[in-house]
Amino acid sequence: MPLFRHRLLFAALLTGFPGMASLASPPPIVDTGIPGVTDAQLSPDWWIARVPDADRVVLDAPAIAALNDKLRRLDPSMHDIRHLPSSLTRDQVMVWIDKVSQRPARALFDAKGQSLPASAIDSILANDATNAIPSEVTPRYGMAVRRAPLRSHATEARVFTQPVDTDIDRFQESALFPGDPVVVVHSSADGRWVFAVSARYAAWTPAEAIAYGTAAQVFAHADATPFRVITGAAPHTVFTPEAAALSELQLDMGTRVPLDTSLSPGQPVNGQHPYTSWVLSLPVRDARGALSFRPALLQRNQPSEAGYLPLTRANVIRQAFRFLGERYGWGHDFNGRDCSGFVSDVYRSMGVQMPRNTGDQASSPGLSHTAYTPKDGHDARVAAAMALEVGDLVYIPGHVMMVIGKVDGQPYVVHDVGGISLRDGTTSLRRIKLNEVSVTPLLPLMFDKDTSFVDRMTSIVRIR
Repeated sequence: MPLFRHRLLFAALLTGFPGMASLASPPPIVDTGIPGVTDAQLSPDWWIARVPDADRVVLDAPAIAALNDKLRRLDPSMHDIRHLPSSLTRDQVMVWIDKVSQRPARALFDAKGQSLPASAIDSILANDATNAIPSEVTPRYGMAVRRAPLRSHATEARVFTQPVDTDIDRFQESALFPGDPVVVVHSSADGRWVFAVSARYAAWTPAEAIAYGTAAQVFAHADATPFRVITGAAPHTVFTPEAAALSELQLDMGTRVPLDTSLSPGQPVNGQHPYTSWVLSLPVRDARGALSFRPALLQRNQPSEAGYLPLTRANVIRQAFRFLGERYGWGHDFNGRDCSGFVSDVYRSMGVQMPRNTGDQASSPGLSHTAYTPKDGHDARVAAAMALEVGDLVYIPGHVMMVIGKVDGQPYVVHDVGGISLRDGTTSLRRIKLNEVSVTPLLPLMFDKDTSFVDRMTSIVRIR
């Protein structure tokens, strides 16, 4: 689209938006294809340079530890698996399973676009085997040995609500990362799946992704020092034919990995000298499912730190932009993440352990949030949007956006989003497919031709 048409379109978006006519003129447009976004704005440095006191610590380590403790105590979506009793009742286990494993209430389609028959749903539910849960359950402690899906049912079958839309697998819930401690409370009928409870989520995961040990062994490794925190988007361990389970293992942002201090300096690791890499200690699973730990290499040129990053506005922007352009992945699908996974992984690299899903994040009693209801009018919502600060999280039903700054007084966000709708100067909307982590202005975004994102806003969360 020619540049002058971009300028006209963006101006139309603003003037066509109720209450927007008084705002400043839109910024100059380079032809990125997204109205209001220039090529320069795709760099984190562009935004950081405009933030006063960008490197000031917003929340220090003791305050973050207190926030995490508050979330564990008050937020029902978080699980304190370190302090579970030695025996759980069937009812306790069913509360976790029922939260994600209900019978689907709407029609579903398979990967070929064929309607999923009731018999297929029956078979999936039968494999969940909830009728086989005993009255007393002994929790089994373990660790994830790789990035593994968390599913709503004990199946790898991908299902969709539209026959032609295969991006959002409705059985995909979230993911585990290498070294995540879990408690396993149930197994599927075929033995290929286990129901795992982690600190932030509980769902089905492949049985072979979990290695079992004692609670003391699991948490001693999780707490071990020294360690590295992964600050890149998704770096991988070094390729090694000597240890296939640890070869090119994906380590996502915010993952805390202990260093292996048992080896002498210069001792080869998996057939390679370690001086150009960090020697990590990662969990592995033997043929019987038992947990042990082996060294693996992470190149020093891959982003990681000796501790969590300071929580500053500059780091919030910098970390968010590490994901820019990553493919949208519902429930951490496609080796990526979705909108809530994106913001939680960004804050996880600074030590904040947020709830997993948008609904839980937006209403968490452990977080500072301002809630909005239908009683809140348009003008009040726009005023709140104009007062947003870098790092603030803006929620609408099913979606979250992270504020990165303002251009001519107008708030901009970075978010992991399938697509956006904008006014085209008439009553019609222009739909732009994104399917990635994207930078967009906030105020012109429309839910439908009459309702803006701001009018749909349910909550603003401020990590302070």
